[in-house]
Amino acid sequence: MSSRLRSLLQQHSRFLSLDADRHPEWLDDLTVRGDINRGFTAADFERRLYEMSGAASSPALLYASFRRQQLMRILLRDVLGLATLAETAEELSELACVVVNTALSRILDGLYQRYGKPSSSICVLALGKLGGAELNYSSDIDLMFVYGENGELDTISYKEFYKKAAAQLAELLSTHTPEGFAYRVDLRLRPEGKNGEVCISLDGARHYYEKRARDWELQMMIKARPVAGDLALGERLLEFIEPLTYATTLDFSAIETMSETRARLNETLNAKRTLQKAGGVDIKLARGGIRDIEFLVQCLQRLHGGRSPWVRQGGTLRSLARLQDKGLISEVEYSRLASAYTFLRTLEHRLQYFDDRQTHLLPAPGRELDAVAQRMPGQPQDLLRTLDNHLAQVTLIYDRIVHAQQTAHATPAAPAPLSTLMASLFRQAPLFAELVKRSREKRELRSFEYFLEAVDGLPELLGSLESDATLRAAVVDLFEASPFFAEQLARDPKLILELVETPEPLDAPVDAASLRTYFKRASMRLLTTSIVRRAPVFETLARMSDLADAAIAMAYALASPNDNRMMVIALGRLGMREFDHSSDADLLFVIPDDAAGDVERWTRAAERIIEILASYTSAGSIFSVDTRLRPNGREGGLVQTVSAYLEYFEHRAEAWEGIAYMKARAVAGDLDVATAFLGKLQETDWRRWGQSGRSRGDLREMRLKLEREQGRANPLKAGEGGYYDIDFLLLYLRLKSAGVFFKVLNTPERVDVLEKMGHLERDDAEFLRDAAAFYRALDHGLRLFSGHAEGKLPGSETKLASLAELVSRWMPGAEPSALAEQLEVVKARTRETFLRFFR
Repeated sequence: MSSRLRSLLQQHSRFLSLDADRHPEWLDDLTVRGDINRGFTAADFERRLYEMSGAASSPALLYASFRRQQLMRILLRDVLGLATLAETAEELSELACVVVNTALSRILDGLYQRYGKPSSSICVLALGKLGGAELNYSSDIDLMFVYGENGELDTISYKEFYKKAAAQLAELLSTHTPEGFAYRVDLRLRPEGKNGEVCISLDGARHYYEKRARDWELQMMIKARPVAGDLALGERLLEFIEPLTYATTLDFSAIETMSETRARLNETLNAKRTLQKAGGVDIKLARGGIRDIEFLVQCLQRLHGGRSPWVRQGGTLRSLARLQDKGLISEVEYSRLASAYTFLRTLEHRLQYFDDRQTHLLPAPGRELDAVAQRMPGQPQDLLRTLDNHLAQVTLIYDRIVHAQQTAHATPAAPAPLSTLMASLFRQAPLFAELVKRSREKRELRSFEYFLEAVDGLPELLGSLESDATLRAAVVDLFEASPFFAEQLARDPKLILELVETPEPLDAPVDAASLRTYFKRASMRLLTTSIVRRAPVFETLARMSDLADAAIAMAYALASPNDNRMMVIALGRLGMREFDHSSDADLLFVIPDDAAGDVERWTRAAERIIEILASYTSAGSIFSVDTRLRPNGREGGLVQTVSAYLEYFEHRAEAWEGIAYMKARAVAGDLDVATAFLGKLQETDWRRWGQSGRSRGDLREMRLKLEREQGRANPLKAGEGGYYDIDFLLLYLRLKSAGVFFKVLNTPERVDVLEKMGHLERDDAEFLRDAAAFYRALDHGLRLFSGHAEGKLPGSETKLASLAELVSRWMPGAEPSALAEQLEVVKARTRETFLRFFR
């Protein structure tokens, strides 16, 4: 194993290969301790740094050596495909934070001994890449120092005390040693830049950002976060700055200012290039490069963050996901930007970790460029063509969003005049036009105008609408019922064909891109059918679960085409066959005991499955995957044996884990073996918690804890009388009878089983069936109305009325005008029932 890792280092990183020659024990530790197979938390880094502290002759050497040792582990996990880009960047960031925090503590201890201890404190804030938890292998770390109130010690002021601490920290981390230095520290982003104090008081920082900070300085604070010292002090500063950073209206003037700044940066870059010899591309500063994506994301955050706090996020990929989640960029824009950013940042890593150089310049075509391509995942045959495609896609989106928004701010305008669009529609498709006209008389649907403008130049599509009465009615119905699908159709009118054309089933393994396309088409058809044909909600959820099962099975076939011994098990909504639009898939990966020697190979296969299902691509992702419910959570191996699971549940699992696994279902691999394994696991659950009934107190406390922590933000699920009351009650009663194994039970089936076993009276069973259907219909309606999961009813009366009409399609007898009142009645009786069983 060590020889293979050494070979990888020789291929990917010259400087770490030399480190491996000087420190062969570093590679040995990776294999002996198993560190190559898992990501490190802050606590892991702290433990390992403590272990190394006795061997270093100076603090500077300690931190420099520790960084290089951990870079070796992180790089090898990266190139072996054991960590995603986001996980790699997060680990690099966590490593830097631990080093900064440990070094600061060491320096403060020395100053306390010399001068005494101030009554105030200091906080180190990270900005830039470190602030966004997306550090590169060779990034500078941008830091800012803030201390609390002013005061005096016997021989020194608090101000001078903390200036010394900040200066010593920057010097310590930047000091050259035989192992290089720990980090280049950049303090130029502090208030007043180079001319400012190296450490500023909290009041001084507040005054600066309120009165004197330039626009780009406020934008820079989007990525700021406290990383060392008194974190609460840093949070107080950020809470003060946040309202100044984010716009409170949709005024685009701030974006215009920032766009002009970005244009000047490009002009500077072009001027520099004229002085350089012909060479490669600067992937950070090129048009459509890393800087453009980050700049665009921050512009949109500042524009919309005043109204939507959800988009206030430091990391670029997470911010993109939240912008798309709120409908502020389209799904296509999101997937292309995320795919480009992932590619560019991965390429940036490959450029930097070879010689530990902070470079973004791609070599000119030749042997050096070929070597870079060989270091990229998948080893693209034409790296430059792939790069050019990403840069072009980003440039198109950047220009469309920023420039279009600027134009919209200057002269707000609709698409074409509605009268013109309707006149054209009446000429080309009079039957469809008449239906649209009647719909608009009932409800003002602005999205219809964009759709009509888009289809105006698509005569074949209009022909389909004109000739198919069912299709015409379905399209109008979707526009009336779901703003989310209305937006999808306006952006891509050809999606209407999914209403009448059933995608061919996938009977054999295909490539990942085809699988994503198939899933998107099939889920579009299922979800729109739910609206148009008013399919019962649990029927739709079951069909969505079947589709997710098929996607997982196909991803499995791609990851492990000739061996199905690894079992893939679903928990949560997918385990219960209640999967919905925007649901995460909770998955476990289990291997039989006789495959324990191949755990590394199966871990790679599991990671490949996750990558196929959840990675960002130009075609979007299939769905998110969550693997944290495995034994020991993130600290546990991604793939574990049957015996490891059984031992964990026999001795160490908590009651909440027992109920979580009551929703387990085999979805891929050897289904028979997996189902038998789940039967054994349920027997263990029953012996530990079900037989004695001792789980009741634990589960009650856990449920009420969720209510305290999440109830305000997510009242429909976690609030008093929310869906969790039903879920915990049914799982507790199922746990009492867990000696009887069922392969799968959705919520209505769970109620039926518990009634037949005598755990529920008939009245309670009927109410719980109806209440569960109501909550699932409400959740389903919110997802199809907005495009994502929501935890509460809309605040707007108009939106609430539209949602109520949508939900009534799946709840016969429901009164759309009384949805909120009906919810209150259901919540009250749900809580009464819950307390009756859990007192």
